[in-house]
Amino acid sequence: MPSAFHRSTPRTRVARTALSLVLATLPTISTATGHGTTACGVPMHGFNLVQDKQAQFGSAQALTSMRRMRDTGANTVALIPFLWQPHPDSREIGRGVDMSDAQLADGIRAAHRLGLKVIVKPQVWIPGSWAGAVRMNTDADWNAWFDGYARALNAIAAVAAREHAEGLVVGTELDESAARPEWRALIARIRRVFHGELSYAAHNVDGAQRVTFWPLLDSVGVTLYPVLGADDDPAQWTRVMHETSEHLRALARRTGKPVLIAEIGLRSAAGAAAKPWESAEERVAAPDEALQSRVLEHWLDALDEPAVRTVLMWRWISDPDAGGEKDTDFTVQRKQAERMLSSRWRRCGAAPVSETAP
Repeated sequence: MPSAFHRSTPRTRVARTALSLVLATLPTISTATGHGTTACGVPMHGFNLVQDKQAQFGSAQALTSMRRMRDTGANTVALIPFLWQPHPDSREIGRGVDMSDAQLADGIRAAHRLGLKVIVKPQVWIPGSWAGAVRMNTDADWNAWFDGYARALNAIAAVAAREHAEGLVVGTELDESAARPEWRALIARIRRVFHGELSYAAHNVDGAQRVTFWPLLDSVGVTLYPVLGADDDPAQWTRVMHETSEHLRALARRTGKPVLIAEIGLRSAAGAAAKPWESAEERVAAPDEALQSRVLEHWLDALDEPAVRTVLMWRWISDPDAGGEKDTDFTVQRKQAERMLSSRWRRCGAAPVSETAP
């Protein structure tokens, strides 16, 4: 399971019908064109964009990076404000210092100027642990934790609403909380502030099975980091991926909701297929751009089906110089994976996006 350095992170109102109208304008692409072209069947595709402190949203560097991201053919971006708590069982939670409200607003505005749809996707950061470990000891502790979480999320939702973000993820990988009754009141509170599409991102398909509040949301979200196997066994990757896809189809049928793949990714490093969640801080490894590119391409093929509406890669960074052939982390920038994604997405035949004036 993901650990302290999971994925190496520090880590006017929009009606839901408006998003449906946007989706209706996206191109319909035949999926009968063979390997490497089927990703066009997923209407919303793009990246999780992490703000680097040296290239903050609103800066020229961040805008350059976002343009390059858009130029891959991406049409959707998830922006990641972090919440912070000191320990998995701490009831104290609040906004992190990684992204101010002004920076979040700048990021949403820049993405919209570039023609990108925006999902705001808060994540909890815990030193030495990860969001999936958040677990309180008593109901009173859970109540206090949800109060703090709701206050922080409400502030983020208010920015997302003011800046017309298309979507908001109310939680990411908080799997130990999935059966808690507090989610009902929290989601109702956020609905009063944000009128775009709401989702939640469970960790892998087993985490999605434990969520009790899917009926309150507009889409079902997952992050996908299952064990794939050996680097040289793409047949095994395919088996795992297609089994995952079958579970997602069943989830979509059961809930009547479209599926948001909130994250897929792995390092560009030897051995990454065995532990796709593992970061560069956890294990030193030789660079392997080809492995990252091949695994992501297999994922795109497996996830190209009607139940899946959105696929977002982990990750892109606001620093335009991030990534490169010597980097062994999740970032796809300036690597084979970026070129592969660009080749697939730019085949979709959509007209180039026009950048609007600030």
